[in-house]
Amino acid sequence: MRKITVAIDGPAGAGKSSAAKMAAARLRYLYIDTGAMYRAVTWAVLTERIDIDDAAAVKRLTDALQIRLEPGPHLCRVYVGETEVTETIRTPYVSSHVSSVAALAVVREKLVQLQREMAASGGVILDGRDIGTVVLPQADLKIYLTASVASRARRRFLEMHASGSTETLEAVQRSIAARDDMDSHRELSPLRRAEDAILIDNSELNLDETADVITDLIRARER
Repeated sequence: MRKITVAIDGPAGAGKSSAAKMAAARLRYLYIDTGAMYRAVTWAVLTERIDIDDAAAVKRLTDALQIRLEPGPHLCRVYVGETEVTETIRTPYVSSHVSSVAALAVVREKLVQLQREMAASGGVILDGRDIGTVVLPQADLKIYLTASVASRARRRFLEMHASGSTETLEAVQRSIAARDDMDSHRELSPLRRAEDAILIDNSELNLDETADVITDLIRARER
């Protein structure tokens, strides 16, 4: 049976990474966490205190960065060089800067090239905001996974508080709404649903149910 290439797009907090990883584990596919890759670059930019308006400085940084992903029990372990940044890249401070860094052409060019190389052999699931429209426009299966702002904020709020955050639900909801607006209106590779993407609204679905839908869609395309 032929293993296919799967592109999953959608807004922040829709559960793309968790559902994609679960489906990949069930099907023995390679899961590529593209969001973590952009977060890793964002962390590096912030750590080095680089002005994102300085394109030359950002390019020098991205050209030198060595980003590595390793499978983990719940999240991909993420490394920048020899430094593990798995938890650090998901802090509110990094999250608040991801959209701005991800919108930079020099960053996207670097990571898109890397993601295409990783997906070339098939049997992969990539999730992000422009996978089906820009990174892998010829993907065998495209999915647009979304949910209401309220549902996504509640999920993110629970995840953050489980990690010790004191952020309020209202603040998380405002952050997600702002992220949606920025991602949808950025000039380069804005968040949008590919014309041939299958829409899944998981506002009323839990993680297992979302992964079930994705797994079934993949199996149907493998035949």
